[in-house]
Amino acid sequence: MKNLIEGMQEFQKNYVPAHKDLLDQFSQGQKPKVMFITCSDSRLDPNLLTQTEMGELFIVRNAGNIIPPYGATNGGEGATIEYAIEALGIEQIIICGHSQCGAMKGLLHLNQLQEGMPLVYNWLKHAEGTRRLVKDNYSNCSDEKLLDIAVAENVLTQMENLETYPAVHSKMFQGKLRVYGWVYYVETGKVVAYDRASHTYVSPESQIVDSNV
Repeated sequence: MKNLIEGMQEFQKNYVPAHKDLLDQFSQGQKPKVMFITCSDSRLDPNLLTQTEMGELFIVRNAGNIIPPYGATNGGEGATIEYAIEALGIEQIIICGHSQCGAMKGLLHLNQLQEGMPLVYNWLKHAEGTRRLVKDNYSNCSDEKLLDIAVAENVLTQMENLETYPAVHSKMFQGKLRVYGWVYYVETGKVVAYDRASHTYVSPESQIVDSNV
């Protein structure tokens, strides 16, 4: 806690005076460019990863970067998505998974969580499509490889879940919203992006031509 308080004091002493105009703008409202949905894992920092400033990303974080399908729950994810699109006019959404994800490790051994972590168990059921796909199609892979596959496939599962939201579905149909899937590798800092045309993960730079992200 001491480090956090010292950091806050440093923020108030140096950052605030140097960015007074920006903070004044924030007092009038926010205009983020991108919604960034990712895991709560402390090893992933969306602003650091994308080198964006305060106010540029509208961020949702939870265990496993999971978006429950529309109607499955009245949790904060759905409300936040709806607000981002309808109130803030967000036109790009990124769902970003990451290597060594503890939530995906838990998903691959889901039944072991039921007694000790029942809330985590219930939450990860929203990624059942990922678990079943990996179980049915990659049973011969090593545990390490299974985890990598689960991370990548879960991003696609959550993209599908995201598109069940009426606001998302409508805006995508109109060509006013784009949804992207990323995977971040904590051990190297590398990022790959899902390409819908080839059904593979590619360099994110290849998507710049049709995006304002």
